[in-house]
Amino acid sequence: MANLRVHRVAEQMKKEMGDIIAHRLKDPRVGFVTVTGVDVTGDLQDATVYVSVLGDEEKKAATLEGLEKAKGFIRSEIGKRIRLRKTPEIQFKFDQSIEYGSHIDRLINDLHHRDQ
Repeated sequence: MANLRVHRVAEQMKKEMGDIIAHRLKDPRVGFVTVTGVDVTGDLQDATVYVSVLGDEEKKAATLEGLEKAKGFIRSEIGKRIRLRKTPEIQFKFDQSIEYGSHIDRLINDLHHRDQ
């Protein structure tokens, strides 16, 4: 039962987080960000938000800086939108899986072209 609740909270946070970042943040450092997933601890105290950012390493670093600076605002917005006794502490991490998938795709394409 608790596991289902944690999953539901994580999915709701992912949805709301995407909306907040896309429409409510005004920080110019935060560019095109996609929230790819949210992991919430079983006690709902902490949430790890996985994001994918379009751009080079410099753009990614600036975006992460902007998200870190806006963490308090984002957390209060989440608190207004999701009814929980305590809003989880938020930690942002880059989701490397999309980049890794693109890298593997490029390698396969290179091998394919080399074989022809």
